[in-house]
Amino acid sequence: MRDMIQSTIPLWPGSLAREMNAEPADAPALTLYPHAGARAAVLVLPGGGYGALAAHEAEPVAQWLNSLGIASGVLRYRLGPRYRHPAMRDDVNRGIRLMRHHTAELGLTGSKIGVLGFSAGGHLAATASTQFSAGDAHASDAVERQSSRPDASILVYPVITLRHPHTHGGSRLNLLGPDASEALVDEMSAERRVTRDTPPTFLFHTVDDPAVPVENALLYADALRRHGVIFEMHLYQTGHHGVGLARENPVLRTWTERCADWLRGQGF
Repeated sequence: MRDMIQSTIPLWPGSLAREMNAEPADAPALTLYPHAGARAAVLVLPGGGYGALAAHEAEPVAQWLNSLGIASGVLRYRLGPRYRHPAMRDDVNRGIRLMRHHTAELGLTGSKIGVLGFSAGGHLAATASTQFSAGDAHASDAVERQSSRPDASILVYPVITLRHPHTHGGSRLNLLGPDASEALVDEMSAERRVTRDTPPTFLFHTVDDPAVPVENALLYADALRRHGVIFEMHLYQTGHHGVGLARENPVLRTWTERCADWLRGQGF
C-alpha cells in the first residue's frame, strides 16, 4: 500500500532561504516519496560532481526504494560553483532532520532514516555519516531538534577522498573551490572522519571506474574496518561510471538485489 501523496518541501524556512539568495531553480528542497506502513526511510542524494544533479539517480531510485516497502526522499542540494562547502553539508544534515520531522507524511511506523548517495552524492552521504550532530534540544525550529545521524549509509561509486591522486577533481573543485587549504581537504576527505559511531555502510563500485577510482571505496572500507563499523562491499570487475540502478546491465544491476538484502538485514 503506497497511495500517499508525493510532495516537495523547501529545505530551509523563508528567512534562511532568503539569506542564501537562491534562485528558484536551485533552492534546496526535499521531495518525499511516502510509503504507508514503512518501517524506515532513505534519503537519496543524486550525483553530478557537485555541479549538477543526475536525474537517473533521483526519482527512479526513490521509486525502487518504494518497491521494497521503504519510504524515501530525494534531496535537491546546493551546487558549485555558485555555492561551496559548507552549504552542501548543511543541506544534507537538514534533509535528514526534515525526514525525521515528517515521519507521518512519509507513512512511517518506525524511526530509521538512511542515506543513499551516488558519486559526489556518495561523498555527501559519507559526509553525513561522519559529520553529524544530535540536534539542538532548545532550538526554536523543531526540525533542528532532530538528530542528523543516518541509521545506515549506502555509497554507490562514491567520491570519498579529496586528496590526490584518487579524488575526483571536478567534485573537489565544485565543493571546495580552487584554493582549498590542505586542512580543509583533509577535513572533507571522508575516510579520515570515520569513527566507531559512523553508521553501518553498504558500498558498490566497479574496479575499472574511469571517473572515480575504486580506491575511494577501498579507503572508506578500510577505515570502517579499523573502527569496527559494520559494512558490506561489492566490487564488480568492470562498468562505466554513473550506471545508477543499472537496469540495462544484467551483471551490474544485481547490486540493487544485494543492497535490498542488506537493507533488510539492517531492519529497513
